[in-house]
Amino acid sequence: MFKTLKEDISAVFQRDPAVRSMLEVIVCYPGFHALQLHRLAHKMWNWKWYFLARCISQFGRFVTGIEIHPGARIGRGFFIDHGMGVVIGETAEIGDNCTLYHGVTLGGTSWAKEKRHPTLGDDVVIGSGAKILGPFKVGSGSKVGSNSVVVKEVPEKATVVGVPGRMVLSEEERRQQDERHLFDLEHGRLPDPQAQAISRLFEHIRSLEQQVVQLQDQQKVLNDQVKQDNLNERRA
Repeated sequence: MFKTLKEDISAVFQRDPAVRSMLEVIVCYPGFHALQLHRLAHKMWNWKWYFLARCISQFGRFVTGIEIHPGARIGRGFFIDHGMGVVIGETAEIGDNCTLYHGVTLGGTSWAKEKRHPTLGDDVVIGSGAKILGPFKVGSGSKVGSNSVVVKEVPEKATVVGVPGRMVLSEEERRQQDERHLFDLEHGRLPDPQAQAISRLFEHIRSLEQQVVQLQDQQKVLNDQVKQDNLNERRA
């Protein structure tokens, strides 16, 4: 238990540059509070003390604004930054060293009593306001941009943005990310596929305009040549 507690505190120091002391984490971090209450509630849930587990979960929701169902499975080094509005469903599974920002939902898309919430691999970063909906896996090392809505499986080390979520990270960017060996928290700097598409359209339009100008110049040269030939024929 103390080893897990130490790992949870260490995760805060690794991924939040604002933290200054261990006491600050223990007293002032709602994500840390919600996680510790969940670990207790999850034990109660596994012991089939369902009502007590739900009471602990609801107390955690009341004091932190973070709702984690006691049935959810959460690995080591989990970090919820700010946390207000985070919702994690009953059958959700979260790997080691994952990071969630405020407003994230790990939700379901079915009323059936089955696996209906997502599974996150290790080292996954979910940006603020993102919604992961459905019983699929988000691969290890992946990132989901802020306010994205993901409704299908995400491969490992992918970067997903948009509504619905689409993969946008290039192979070169993935290689650079692997070389850093750091937690990449700059989820606000993810590519925008719509902006990229519009940029490509403008580039194509500029290319077409240049071709039109070249054709006009060629046509003018040909017209001048024809006029000159006609003038020479008349003189002859």
